[in-house]
Amino acid sequence: MTGATTPLAHHIDALLPQTQCTRCGYPTCRDYAEAIANGAADIDRCPPGGADGIAALAGLLGRAPKPLDPSCGVEAAPVVARIDENVCIGCTKCIRACPVDAIVGAAKRMHTVIAGECTGCGLCLPPCPVDCIELVPVAGEPLARADVLARAARSKARFDDRNTRLLRAGREKSGRSHAGDAAPVHPEPAPSPRPGGTAIAGTASTPISRSAVLEAIARGRARKLEGR
Repeated sequence: MTGATTPLAHHIDALLPQTQCTRCGYPTCRDYAEAIANGAADIDRCPPGGADGIAALAGLLGRAPKPLDPSCGVEAAPVVARIDENVCIGCTKCIRACPVDAIVGAAKRMHTVIAGECTGCGLCLPPCPVDCIELVPVAGEPLARADVLARAARSKARFDDRNTRLLRAGREKSGRSHAGDAAPVHPEPAPSPRPGGTAIAGTASTPISRSAVLEAIARGRARKLEGR
């Protein structure tokens, strides 16, 4: 993530849906905004923003709107994550992956999604070792553009608050580490395996790739079709 945001990038970022889904190819919405402002990325790489988002960016930048880049995905109705509470094993991997703290629970206890705060990013799907999370359509009528921006602003605030909390926790942990240099160092636990043997990283610092998110969404859709 970059440091200070340029004024133009700030205005661009304010028009993005703040899902933090990484489907644009950048780790955060702010990084994508910076790339657009610097001329390193086009305005057509945000599936959650869709045609309305592209039109808003085009209007801000004085460009002509263009179709969504299909390599980033397709525009679809808003979704939220839903956890099958009968299958959840309480591993906390989804909690650590959620960029807006919209999943609550404790280790070895059932987790649940705060639907009103979930951005539908899908980042919680790849780390789940039991595939108990799916993305489901949001009930109700589509939001007006003003409401979309208001929701995005709230999501950005939660994202920023989470990053501030993690940064503070990291500094506190570092301080405790320096204060106890003589204490034994315990290695990080190995990643938990999925059924079938594929390991999944269990640390919050491990980036989740765009392809992993798309593959997890595809698995969820396949499960839905099988259940019909």
